Amino acid sequence: MSLSDPVADMLTRIRNAQQAEHEVTEMPSSKLKIGIAEVLKNQGYIKSYSIDGDVKKVLKIYLKYTLDGVPAMRGLRRESKPGLRVYKSSDDLPKVLGGLGVAILSTSMGVITAKEAREKKAGGEYLCSVW
Repeated sequence: MSLSDPVADMLTRIRNAQQAEHEVTEMPSSKLKIGIAEVLKNQGYIKSYSIDGDVKKVLKIYLKYTLDGVPAMRGLRRESKPGLRVYKSSDDLPKVLGGLGVAILSTSMGVITAKEAREKKAGGEYLCSVW
């Protein structure tokens, strides 16, 4: 099955797994998805991730919850879509919820947060927002 927007599929799988209170969610792996998972792990939104399989690699994301069972991620939104790509320069990078959330960008230096991109004076495709 081919997907027209694999990043949106990834975010939807995470949203659905959190709503069903699953510990782990699986999806087909790609370098971009692994980069997004790495940023989510570094920012403390997920516990960890792993890549399984030989031919068809599967990305497993281990979700994080508070003691009350509330997901660590309150919201995920896809910003740049296949029909309308959104690019931001280093001067025009967004702040999600006034700096409380994270904007994830795909740059020439890899997948990084908007804060890191501001420090490195790099722009790129504005993939998604997490809060």
